[in-house]
Amino acid sequence: MAGLLEEYGVPELEEGHTFGEYVDGRGLPVTGNHTYTPRHTAPLLEVCLASPIKLFANALGVAPPDVINAFHERDVLVAGLAGTPRHGVKHREGGSDIVIAQGYEAGGHTGDIGSMVLIPDMVDAVDGLPVLAAGGIASGRQMAAAMVLGASGVWTGSVWLTTEEAETTPAVREKFVRARTSDTVRSRASTGRPARQLRSGWTDAWEDGALEPLAMPLQGILAAEPWVRISRAAEAGEGRANELLTYFVGQVVGRLDAVRPAAEVFEQIVGECAAILGFDHPALPESA
Repeated sequence: MAGLLEEYGVPELEEGHTFGEYVDGRGLPVTGNHTYTPRHTAPLLEVCLASPIKLFANALGVAPPDVINAFHERDVLVAGLAGTPRHGVKHREGGSDIVIAQGYEAGGHTGDIGSMVLIPDMVDAVDGLPVLAAGGIASGRQMAAAMVLGASGVWTGSVWLTTEEAETTPAVREKFVRARTSDTVRSRASTGRPARQLRSGWTDAWEDGALEPLAMPLQGILAAEPWVRISRAAEAGEGRANELLTYFVGQVVGRLDAVRPAAEVFEQIVGECAAILGFDHPALPESA
């Protein structure tokens, strides 16, 4: 991997740099970590439990009973992401309040079943538990289709990554805006488990057999520092770092053709869905 970074002209972190910190699209420092270890995730749970949140969503399995109970004691709903009806049932049995049916075309960690098949199967499997549809949703038409299939609502992710408020850097947003639907790949290159992301020199290097991804969480630990180095070098225009730059995103990236305010995106999706399904759409609060 060191040879890969050298080949693309990605420099080392400067002396004194605190590993894991990079600057996001708004110029704010962010701690980058995709390590998924108890040492890194436990403090994040403590922040959630101490915050006035309304919903906690868990992926990559059912949240442990003590975690679910802790949120329920604070009147916080718990949702679970699932890529198969069988996993949706496990979330229901484990005490989750909502199941998020995440289709194959979604960004990040995702399974093998497409949304058109998964959504109605999940609705039937969880027997009355609310289901949110995820994967390939960036418009009101797509939201309406998911609800016709039985979903109670939608869970969107990729569509927000090209908004002005997103955590993504300008270089990543530019690549997203130029990307086509076919420019994503479901790869183990970044976390050790199949996760959909933008295809780049990074994903190609791990897919052609030259490098073999490690199991989660080891691959995330291995990739954490290189991702920071690549991101910083790409923003500075150093070497060919931009060719390695990738980020988790779904196939719907092909429809993301401009950087817009999040409120505008929200209004367009909900307004279009309301018009199609024929229900009233309340005005977006000014504080949104």
